[in-house]
Amino acid sequence: MEYEKQMHEKRQGHEGGKRHRRWKPAKDVKTTFVRIGRRVPGVLYEPLEESENERIGVLVMHSDEDYLTCPTGPELARRGFRVLCANVINKEGIVFTQNEKMKSVQEALRFLRQVDGVEKVVLMGHSGGASLLSAYQCMAEAGVDAFAGPERLYPWRAEKPLEPADGIMFFDVNFGNAVMQLFSLDPAVTDENSGRHLNEDIDLFNPANGFNPEGSTFSEEFIKRFQRAQSERNLRLLAHAKERLDALERGDGLYDDDEPLIIPGSSQTFFNNRLFAQDIRLMHRTVDPHPLIHADGSVTNEIICSVRKAENPVSMTGSFWEGARFLSVRDFLSSYAIRTDPDFGYDDRKVWGIDWQSSYAAAPGNVTKIHVPTLVMGMTGGWEFLAAETIYNMSASHDKHIAFVEGASHRFTPARDYEAYPGQFGDTMKLLHDYAADWLTEGRFDA
Repeated sequence: MEYEKQMHEKRQGHEGGKRHRRWKPAKDVKTTFVRIGRRVPGVLYEPLEESENERIGVLVMHSDEDYLTCPTGPELARRGFRVLCANVINKEGIVFTQNEKMKSVQEALRFLRQVDGVEKVVLMGHSGGASLLSAYQCMAEAGVDAFAGPERLYPWRAEKPLEPADGIMFFDVNFGNAVMQLFSLDPAVTDENSGRHLNEDIDLFNPANGFNPEGSTFSEEFIKRFQRAQSERNLRLLAHAKERLDALERGDGLYDDDEPLIIPGSSQTFFNNRLFAQDIRLMHRTVDPHPLIHADGSVTNEIICSVRKAENPVSMTGSFWEGARFLSVRDFLSSYAIRTDPDFGYDDRKVWGIDWQSSYAAAPGNVTKIHVPTLVMGMTGGWEFLAAETIYNMSASHDKHIAFVEGASHRFTPARDYEAYPGQFGDTMKLLHDYAADWLTEGRFDA
């Protein structure tokens, strides 16, 4: 129980829903709480003194979490920009539907454009914020039917055309909510009504399969077996959810509008069932050389490697509250489901076998229709840094740039637990936002 308590506390500081409440607003910038439209709360961060950078506004939002105190707000405001951090959840904690989320982004974007002196607006998505903001910009550029095609698991269209932003930034984003759900799926589950019945042959935490709580080195055979089983379970869940959706639309569902879907061993919280959390050889390095920002501010061009260590030595699949995912059928299919091929997998450098166009909640698929200037930043002390290269490579923008901050954690702070000596990684928060500020002011938004 003590270990589970420690893991719970760590989740709150890393990937849990309360993580960003630890980000406290700064006192050296002007901070104003605003109400955007009827339901969207926001905080506007502005510099205390006039700045040439005030003409550029930055909109920060996440797909599900409270981001009103995201550090990018005060950090970029200190550098002269106006930053609006807004939520897609209301004060009761209710998350909106896709159309409501798109409306929320558009309302926030229009609000920021109306701030005196703002001429250009750039989106910034962090972590799962990539799902929302890449989907918004994709639909704004490609049209209301961008996600209405038959290739989508849950086709839908916007009610009205959306106004595009002038640029987009991705800070240590993941592959998208749907893909992270896939990575978190425990393929050892044999009973979709319970997290207690597991197939020992593909149980990630079975020592007979190579598991070591101090860090695992799984065999190639087990890795392939695990990933193949993960895809097979994913496809079974998709088939079941589609079957229930058909029943709902025929009027034969458990309820008139939607029905519950509980998936054991699939929680995205922390590192549940993520093979690459135990075997850190996986998702360890980029395919190509890219700029790497070092503690002293110097930049080298090299293959980027993760600095992380193995974590999550205990399975949470048997826990209802920690291991299961509570969704509705429509919510799963629209925002947390993605189609995979039977040969789905990943190695130290790349991911394959995912249909990026099957879900709007997959940033790599969305950026194929985004043409505005794009900045992608990865944190080498984070667990999601490899998504940066995939998103960069798939982006349709002719003005795109990628860089990595050495030793930065997912929350932009130095990954102290991974340092060889105190202070090795420097002030990663400053390095990240200095770099982003330079990119914003290089002239691409002057016209």
